[in-house]
Amino acid sequence: MQPVFRGSIVLIVLWAFVVAAGIWARPLMPVDETRYLAVAWEMWHRGDFLVPYLNGEPYSHKPPLLFWGMHLGWAVFGVNDLTPRLVAPLFGLASLFLIVRLGDLIWPDRPEAARTAAIMVLGAVFWCAFTTVTMFDLLHVCFTLLGLCGLVTVARGRTVQGFMVFGAAVGLGVLGKGPAILVHVLPAALLAPLWARSLGYAGRWPVWYGGVALGVAAGAAIGLAWALPAASAGGDAYREAILWGQSADRMVDSFAHGRPFWWYAAVLPLMVLPWIIWPSLWRAVSSEKRALWVDGGVRLCLIWFVAAFVVFSLISGKQPHYLLPEFPALALAAAYAFARAAAKADGLAVKSWDHWPPALVFALIAAGTLGAAFLHLRPSWATSDGDVLAWPALVLAAGIVVVIVTGRKNIVTGLTALSVLAVACLHLSVRPMILESHNFKPLALKMKTWEDEGYRFVTFGKYRGEFHFLGRLTQPVAVVDGPRNLTKFLAGLNGGKAKIFRVEKHVREQLGPDAVLPFRGRDIVVWDAARLPAYLLNR
Repeated sequence: MQPVFRGSIVLIVLWAFVVAAGIWARPLMPVDETRYLAVAWEMWHRGDFLVPYLNGEPYSHKPPLLFWGMHLGWAVFGVNDLTPRLVAPLFGLASLFLIVRLGDLIWPDRPEAARTAAIMVLGAVFWCAFTTVTMFDLLHVCFTLLGLCGLVTVARGRTVQGFMVFGAAVGLGVLGKGPAILVHVLPAALLAPLWARSLGYAGRWPVWYGGVALGVAAGAAIGLAWALPAASAGGDAYREAILWGQSADRMVDSFAHGRPFWWYAAVLPLMVLPWIIWPSLWRAVSSEKRALWVDGGVRLCLIWFVAAFVVFSLISGKQPHYLLPEFPALALAAAYAFARAAAKADGLAVKSWDHWPPALVFALIAAGTLGAAFLHLRPSWATSDGDVLAWPALVLAAGIVVVIVTGRKNIVTGLTALSVLAVACLHLSVRPMILESHNFKPLALKMKTWEDEGYRFVTFGKYRGEFHFLGRLTQPVAVVDGPRNLTKFLAGLNGGKAKIFRVEKHVREQLGPDAVLPFRGRDIVVWDAARLPAYLLNR
C-alpha cells in the first residue's frame, strides 16, 4: 500500500472513530448545537433558504453556509438528526486534507512534513474534541487553508489560478462565519515579501497586491450575493444587523468586556497537548532553528499564527475555538522541523523515552476518569441517577500500554491515536450523566404532541430554540419578561390553550407540573395555563 494512501486511510479512520463516539455518546448540546439546528429546521420548514430564522424572527448572528450544508443532507436523506451533525466534522476532515495539500505546495520535496502536520492537528486534544461539535469554526479552518493554498499557488507561479482560489476562499469564509476570515488570511497576503520570494515568487509586487485586492473584492461579492437579497427579504432590523450593526456592535462589546489580553497565551499550551510536552518536537526545533528561520514556508506559518494571535488577544471577547484556524500553522512548522531532524543519520528526531511525557498526560486522564467513576464524583449539575462509567478509562489505559510498548515506531500516529481514544473514552465515560442532564429530546417530543393538540408555548426571559428541531415544532415560542406580560399573553389567546415553561431551582411537585426536565442542576418545568400556580403571576 502506498504511504500517501495509507496515511489518508489512517486520518479517515481516526476521524471517523472520534466523531462516531462523540455523536453517539452526546445528545445535541444546548444552547449552541440545539440553536443552530433549530435555525436550519425553521428555514427548511418555511422553505426559505435565504434568511435564517430562529423562533419566528430573522436570525442575524450567523451567515447561512452551515445551515445550507444541513439542508443538503436533508434533501438527500430526509430530515433526520444525524446528517446535520456531520456537516461541521466533515469540514474538519476536509481541513486535514487541505493541510496536506498546503504542506505539499510549500515543501514539495518533503511530503512527510505535510502528512505529519495533518496527523498532529488531529492529535491535538482540543482540536480532536472540537471536531465532534456542530459549530462554525471548522468552516473557517477549511476556508483559511484554502485561501493560503491559493496564495502559495500564486507564489509558485500560477497567478490567476491562485488568486481565484484565494477569492473563493474569502467569499466562502464570509458565508461560513463572517468577515473574520480576513484575520486569518489577509496578514499572510499583505506580508508576502517576507515569505513568497523564498517559495519561488518571481512576479512584481504591484501584481501581487492587485491580485489580493481583487481576491478580497471577489470574496466580498460572493458574500454580498447572499447578504443583499437576504437584507431585502429580512426587513429593516435584519438589514441593519447583517450589513453593519451586528459587526459594529460586536466590536464595541468585545473591547468593552471579556478576558484579559494574556488569556490566549495562558490557555494555548493546554490546547495543543500532547505536542507541547513531546521532547522530540522541542529537540527538532532546537536543532533546526537556523534552517527554520530562513525557510519561507515557516515564515508564512509564523505570520499566519502570530497575526491572528495578536488580533484576537487584543479583542477582549475571547473563546478558545477562535484560534482553531491557526492550529495548522503551528503543526506545519513543527512537522517541517521534525521531518528535517528525522532525516538526519544520528537519529535526533525520537529518543526511546520521548513518548513517556505525552503518555503520562493520557494516563492522568484515565486515572481521573477512573477516580470519578469509583468515587462517584460528578459536577454539581448532575443528578443522582447518571454516573461516570469506568470501562472507557480502562480501554484508554490499554491504549497507553500499546503505545509505550511500540516505542518510537510511528510515534506521531500513536500519540494521535491516544488523543482520539482519550476524547472518545471521555465521551463514553460521561454518556449516562450527559443524557440525563442535557437531553432535551424527550420534552421536545412532548411539546410536539401538545402543539398538535393546539397548545401555544410561552416562556420567561429568553428562548434559544432548544426544543424546536428536536420536537420538529412549527410554531414560535412566545417570550415574556414578567408576570404582567404573561397575563396579557394569556388574555390574548381568546380561550386558546397554552403551556408555560421556565427554569426552577427546585420542582414544586405539589403544584403538579406537566413535565420536568433536569438541566445543569436546575429543572425546566412545564405548566398548563389552566392550572397555573399563583406564584408565577405574583412574583
